[in-house]
Amino acid sequence: MLSLPHLIVLFVIALVIFGPQKLPELARILGKATAEFRRITNDFRYTLEDEVRNLERETRIHQEEIAAAARAVEPPATSPQGTMPRELPAWETPVEPAATEPSPQAEAGPALPETVTAPQEKPTDDSAV
Repeated sequence: MLSLPHLIVLFVIALVIFGPQKLPELARILGKATAEFRRITNDFRYTLEDEVRNLERETRIHQEEIAAAARAVEPPATSPQGTMPRELPAWETPVEPAATEPSPQAEAGPALPETVTAPQEKPTDDSAV
């Protein structure tokens, strides 16, 4: 941004170059051009914001349609009349985690699996014979 001394210097230069008769006309033209530029940029901004809002609305509607289709495909939570719920065998029965406090090792992160390696034989040294 220009400071007051800079603006004064620019005004004096414009006064010398264009003269006192042309300066008011030049300022009026510059003001009209600035107003037109602001109008165009505001129109562009509003148009862009409207398009973004429309895209967001279409995306939200599409997501709601997908969720409704997924709900329609899900089997009903209740069993049909005249049927009994099936009991799961012991190996298929879901196990709920115990409500105990986590160990300090669990807080540090998941434990890495231990790897077991076979003992390696020491290489023979032929020069030691």
